[in-house]
Amino acid sequence: MSRSLCLTRQCLGLVTRIECAVRPLSGESGLWTLICAAGIAGNQPTAVKAQGPFPGPCVAESVLDAIVENLLAMGYEITADSSIWCLHIQAELRRVRASRGRCLDDCQPPPG
Repeated sequence: MSRSLCLTRQCLGLVTRIECAVRPLSGESGLWTLICAAGIAGNQPTAVKAQGPFPGPCVAESVLDAIVENLLAMGYEITADSSIWCLHIQAELRRVRASRGRCLDDCQPPPG
C-alpha cells in the first residue's frame, strides 16, 4: 500500500507545489514514513522532509490527512498531476532507511 498526492497553489504568478507520499520503511518492521517535497512547479524542490516513523500506514495517512487539511485551508488545491519529484522522494526514503539501519546497529549491545 502506498499513497501519494500533489497539491498546488498559485500566488503572484508562481505555482507552489507540494508532493506527499506515504511509504513503508525497509524490512518487516511495520514502520511507515511520510515524505513531502515542496517548491516552485517546473523547478527542483527546495525542501524534502520526512516525518515518522509511524506504526503502520493508517497512522501515517492520518498525519498526511491533517497536513492536507491545513494546506487546503491555506488555499492549496489537490491536483491529479503526476509526480515530478518522485526521484527526490525516493532518495529521501533511501536516506531515512539508511539512517534507521545505522541507528538500529548503534543500539545493539556489543558482541561477547
